[in-house]
Amino acid sequence: MKYALAVFLGAVSYGILSTIVVKAYDEGYQLGEVVGSQLLVGFVLSWLLAVYIRFKAGRNERRNAASSAGTPAAGTAKRTGLTWKQRLLLMSAGVPTALTGLLYYQSLRYIPNSLAIILLFQFTWIGVFIHAIRMRQRPNKLMLLTLIVLFIGTLFAAGIVDQGLTHFDALGVVLGLLAALSYSLFMLSSGKIVPSAEPAFRSAWMITGGLIVVFILFPPAFLFNGLIWGHLLVFGLLLGLFGAFIPPVLFAAGIPHIGEGAASILGASELPVAVMLSAIVLHERVSALQWGGVALVLIGVALPELVKRFPQTKARSFSHRA
Repeated sequence: MKYALAVFLGAVSYGILSTIVVKAYDEGYQLGEVVGSQLLVGFVLSWLLAVYIRFKAGRNERRNAASSAGTPAAGTAKRTGLTWKQRLLLMSAGVPTALTGLLYYQSLRYIPNSLAIILLFQFTWIGVFIHAIRMRQRPNKLMLLTLIVLFIGTLFAAGIVDQGLTHFDALGVVLGLLAALSYSLFMLSSGKIVPSAEPAFRSAWMITGGLIVVFILFPPAFLFNGLIWGHLLVFGLLLGLFGAFIPPVLFAAGIPHIGEGAASILGASELPVAVMLSAIVLHERVSALQWGGVALVLIGVALPELVKRFPQTKARSFSHRA
């Protein structure tokens, strides 16, 4: 349960972000300042954790070496060492993360928070299609059913059914969908890049790559003009903590123990949290039809894993009765 709770809390942390970003925009801060301060805080926290893990591993190795008459312990500090090629690969994997943040946060300037998070969740079916094209395989019937449920749920959750298409800004919708595309590319590639590396170091190098990209696109003038010492530091700390530090650490701790399927179900908790905060904190109107759409999207995310587990559950139930 503690590993499932870790993944759940990581997803909830992601769900908080968009509300904080909207509040930062209300204070007059710009996109580059918001994303830059978030990644800067995440960069500092991630490297502090990585350095602590390396120090702890080195101390354990020295203790084990002393107790075994100079015989080096297996694992420990050696696993934290990466070649520069591996570091550059991890930094490149952090680029889609930065682009996702930039596109997603920019979409919040044009469309409601509740719609932006729903558009971001389209990474579920976008990732399926990218995988199918890459593997040259047609999605099976279960996946097609899942995509249909997700599509119908999105129509309701986005408010298209009860408000129509003219209610939304086209640029914001495009930015939201591009964020979903970028996030799906990140999901498809990140787990395959240097998977043997210590999770803390993987996260630190990926955030480093994302930070460099953001600072190239938006030079960090806020570091020199005094803005960082105002409310921007508070927003940066919140976004960095809940967006760039806590979720990667909790996911790295929980997902290997519960599996990717269960993690995708628990990870979907980001959606209702974001929509709920939109209604409570930002006072956005979320109708009953939209909440029904959110429920359908959650069902669509969970459907493949539930169907996969159903025969196993049924078989166990039959064996107990026997």
